[in-house]
Amino acid sequence: MFLKNALDISHKTVKQIVVQGDIVVDATAGNGNDTAFLADLVGDEGKVYAFDIQDKAIENTRKRLTVKNLDKRVILIKDSHENMDKYVPYGVKAVMFNLGYLPGGDHSIGTKPSSTIRAIEKSLALLNPGGIIMMAVYYGGDSGFEEKEAVMEYVKSIDYKKAIVLVHDFVNQINCPPIAICIEKVGL
Repeated sequence: MFLKNALDISHKTVKQIVVQGDIVVDATAGNGNDTAFLADLVGDEGKVYAFDIQDKAIENTRKRLTVKNLDKRVILIKDSHENMDKYVPYGVKAVMFNLGYLPGGDHSIGTKPSSTIRAIEKSLALLNPGGIIMMAVYYGGDSGFEEKEAVMEYVKSIDYKKAIVLVHDFVNQINCPPIAICIEKVGL
């Protein structure tokens, strides 16, 4: 099946544009799956900046990278993704977000609408023209509805002269399936 879920769409899309030597960002490191995926794509000459606010997420990501011998390609940053402009240089090819809470972690700690929207704005400023932001928006159950609505309203308001926004929403599935959002920065 080509369109399995939001994460699969995110990975397939990012894999089409990221090459060895690129600078990329994992805005929500979590358990390190996307960080390792990105580190593999950028190769030894590239760099991944991975953000999370939780010690457990940073440690889980560090362990995953070490096991896969990818740790030298990644800078782990224990800070909110809304502060990425303090750490990441201009010239980013891709930024990945998985919104929600840390799988296997405390559901009361998760991404929030205001910091996520600021992180999207900063991501757009750091992207090269043609660069993308890929988001998997997890919501449902006990969290995420407010963030989903705020993010959807925000991305609809992005000036089409600055970026193109595509939303993949699985409308015939049960239990609030994650939504994939792709934002491509337009060349200036």
